[in-house]
Amino acid sequence: MAQATMATVPALKEGYGQLKIRMDKAVDDFRKAMAATRTGRASVHMLDSVSVEYYGSQMPLNQIAQVHAPEAQLITVQPFDPSSLGPIEKAIRSADLGLNPMNDGKIIRVPVPALTEERRRDMVKHLHKILEEHRTAVRNIRRDGNELIKKALKDKKITEDEERRAMEEIQKLTDDEIKKMEEMSKGKEKEVMEIK
Repeated sequence: MAQATMATVPALKEGYGQLKIRMDKAVDDFRKAMAATRTGRASVHMLDSVSVEYYGSQMPLNQIAQVHAPEAQLITVQPFDPSSLGPIEKAIRSADLGLNPMNDGKIIRVPVPALTEERRRDMVKHLHKILEEHRTAVRNIRRDGNELIKKALKDKKITEDEERRAMEEIQKLTDDEIKKMEEMSKGKEKEVMEIK
């Protein structure tokens, strides 16, 4: 019922669609950041943030090499172009992921060491920081939506009742998106703190 109100008011329909898309993008970006966060297990997403100097431009690692996690504690990186082994190894080493890649001339093996208690706590702090950044992004989108609604009221495109309902609707949407991210964060935090 509540979602139909803002989407059915012609003056707010387009703005509502854009707000929803922006909030969904923020949550999706948060989901990607969670996937890239290191736990005690190897994951190909751990290297998503690595970009490699390749023929004069920065390229995402997964566009110039195949990344696999064949074992729980190992990631392998096989470049499409063997001449890029050195730059890939250097990029992984300097990505501040706490990983130490080994190059055997054909493939790069990246052992994923078990996380120490201190490192786990650091990862949880990092997760909280990412969560707060994305909460702020969603709240900024809410602010933009509220300004859009106030402008529509000022321009007499909507009534005060429609304004109030639309504001409540945006607040509910904001709360739902933040709750989604908090639940993802709790799950990831539990995964990080779990000793395997």
